[in-house]
Order: sequence, then structure tokens, then C-alpha cells
Amino acid sequence: MSKLVGKSSYNCNVCKKSFSQKHGLTEHKRIHTGEKPFYCGICGKSFSKNDHLTKHIRIHTGDKPYHCDICGRSFSCTSSLTSHKRTHTGDKPYHCDICGKSFSEGSAVTIHKRIHTGEKPYRCDVCGKSFSQGNHLTTHKYIHTGKKPYHCDICGKSFSHKVVLQTHKFIHTGEKPYQCSICGKSFSLMNHLTNHKQIHTEGNPCACDICGKSFSQINHLTKHKYIHTGDKPYHCDICNRSFSLNRYLTRHKFTHTGEKPYICNICGKSFSHTSSLTKHKIIHTGEKPYPCDICGVSFSHMTSLTNHKRIHTGEKPFHCDICGKSFAQGGSLAQHKCIHTGEKPYYCDICGKSFFRQHYLTVHKYIHTGEKPYHCDICGKSFSYKGNLTQHNRIHTGEKPYRCDICGKSFSHTSTLTQHQHIHTGEKQHCCDICGKSFSVVGSLTKHKRIHRRKTIPL
Repeated sequence: MSKLVGKSSYNCNVCKKSFSQKHGLTEHKRIHTGEKPFYCGICGKSFSKNDHLTKHIRIHTGDKPYHCDICGRSFSCTSSLTSHKRTHTGDKPYHCDICGKSFSEGSAVTIHKRIHTGEKPYRCDVCGKSFSQGNHLTTHKYIHTGKKPYHCDICGKSFSHKVVLQTHKFIHTGEKPYQCSICGKSFSLMNHLTNHKQIHTEGNPCACDICGKSFSQINHLTKHKYIHTGDKPYHCDICNRSFSLNRYLTRHKFTHTGEKPYICNICGKSFSHTSSLTKHKIIHTGEKPYPCDICGVSFSHMTSLTNHKRIHTGEKPFHCDICGKSFAQGGSLAQHKCIHTGEKPYYCDICGKSFFRQHYLTVHKYIHTGEKPYHCDICGKSFSYKGNLTQHNRIHTGEKPYRCDICGKSFSHTSTLTQHQHIHTGEKQHCCDICGKSFSVVGSLTKHKRIHRRKTIPL
């Protein structure tokens, strides 16, 4: 198998690599044979080299015999200490031969080069998605398994990513460690600070030339402009529906395939998108980290807060290019446009009824299943619709967010405000089909009709 060359060289007969000592060749041959003769007595993992086993065992024992003489931090192996010391010295001895970028570790160069080569050697055996780094694949697999190994020691909430846990903890601590050196504003995330700084350095370079709204990133401006242009360059090859963003098209296609790969580990409900699963889980946790700074009402999602604030500001940035009507939410505009097109692409497979939006179909199916997934955490009453739960909760909170701009009276429901405003306008849009009398409130019309019914009943 091996041949001694001269007095001190041992050659591998597989790859011809040379070694000065025989045991070096012996260890090397295990790369070709796959032999791993050194076993961990704790977890059973095997290794090709004894020193690899020694390092591994320190994971179980917690032994960290190598100490940094600058900051005192300890490490389980000398190579980790050597890499760590470069954070103090700034030494970056490993260089990319393509772009010249320098790194403190050789493995970092290997990973970096995949940006240039496009290599993604780590493939998910569940969905086929590929990754350039092994740890990215490991983290990705948590989507399929539902595993969340990182736990918040304050509220107990679990996360699949360590960095997401760290970010979550800022909710509890209020910590914002990244401060703008120009205006002093602080941020909990470095990328938020980076985006913010563009306001100072470039004077809001990403401004919409139609409405004047400014953005810190050009891609945010590009997305925003679709509101004005109505441009939808991404087309579904099944139903020909168009979308402004590629990710919207990807989500839409799940309506055709029925694929729901993201499963709630609490109730078992499945979702087409990971964002939908994240939003769903808040039903179980009850977390509402986004408070309105005007009225104090809290929301579980930032988008819900943004939409809510338009009640106070009256902003309606989404305009129908057919009739000119404006809306506070993009979804409301999309729904409205179906009035013009007559499109109802979502069909109930039980009764055949069709709907403008996927959400309406989902809610409609509760009629058949009897499901009431939205529960009041105060009295326990359940509802089929989230909006009904929101309205119901105002019974307990006393919240009345809809205010009449004429007399100042407040209401818990927008429909009640609309009816009330007829008092000021004199509008009476509800007409009796028997005598023609008009009413401003539908309830008054209902009561009035009883007069006619009593007259038709023989004494």
C-alpha cells in the first residue's frame, strides 16, 4: 500500500501524497477508506483521528483549556484560540485570489469563494433547496422539522435562529446598541442603522418622483412605485394572474398546488408560507409587540399597526387606475379591482362558490367545517373571523377608534360611525319597498317594516 522513498518519505498509493512519518500516512489513508476507529463513549460519534475525538469530548465535558491572554476568553482547541486572537490583532492572512478580499480564517475564504463560483454543495433532502454553507442548511431544515432550539429565558418563546433570539430579546431589554454618529438615533439591528445612515449621507436619494415619499433603499422605492404604475411583471403560467413581486407569484402558486410545507407545532395547522405560520403562532402566544403611539392599541404585526394608523391619519395611498377610488390597504385595492374585472379565481371545493380573494375562501369554508379559530382570551368566546374577534374585544376594552369629525362622538365599529354620520348629512339610503319611506339606519327600516306586517295579519 505504501512505499518508502529515500529515508523519510511515505507515499499514498491512491493519491500519491507524501508524508515524512508512517503514522501520518496511516491517518491520511482513512480519508480514502472512510475508516473512523475512534469512538466517543458518550454519544457514539466516531472519528478518523484520536485528536479529533479529544476535541469532540470537550463538547460534553465543557473543558476549555486554551485561554486568550488579552481578554481571558477560553476555548476547547488551540485552533479556535488562534482564530480568536485575530479579532484583537486584526490579522487577516487568508486572501481570495479572485477579488482580493482578506479573511482571518481559511474556512471563511472557502465559503466566500462560493459567491464567485455559485457553488452550493449542501442540499436539503426534503425540498431540494441548496446552500453554500452547512450551517445554513442545518438552520433551513428547522422549517421542515419545526425545531426551535434557541429559547428566550425571559418569556420562554423559542426560535430556530440564534440571531432571531438575540433580536427578540431587545423587546424585553429595550436595548438599541447601534447608534447613528450623525443624529444620535439608536437601533436594535446593525442593518437598520446602515439603512438609516443613507438618509444623512445621500439626502434621501431614493425619493418617489410621483408622490415624494422617500426610502433608504432603492429596492424599497422600486417596490413602492408599483403602487403608482400598477406594473406586475411576474405571471402565473397556470392561470395567467400577474404580480408585482416574484415572491408574491411564488406564494400564489401554492393555491394551485395545495402545498403547505410549514406546520404549526402547537396545533398542527399547515401553511403555504413561513410568514403565515409565524403570524398564526401569535394566536397561541398572544404577543402584541407593536403599540400605536396615538391611541395605545397594540398589534401582533407591524403591518397591522401601519394599517391601523391610517384610521388616524386618513391616508389612502392605494389608488384604483380604473375609477380613481383610493384605499388604505393594498389588499383592499386588489379586492376592489375584482369589481371591475369580475374575477373570482378562488373556488370552494365543497359547494363551488367562488371568491375574489384566497382569504375569503378560507373564511367561507368555516361555514362547512364549523371551525372557529379565533378565541377571546378574556371570556373564551370563539369566532370564525378575526375581524369579529377584534370587534368583540372592544366590548371588554371599551375601545372606540372611529371618531366622527363633525361632533366628535366615537364608535367601536366603522359601520356604526357611517350610520351615525347620516344624522349630520341627512342621508337616508335605506328605503321601504312597501311605502317608500326612507331611513338613515337599516335597523330603523327593519323596525318600520313590522308596521306593515302587523297590518297584513288578520284580527
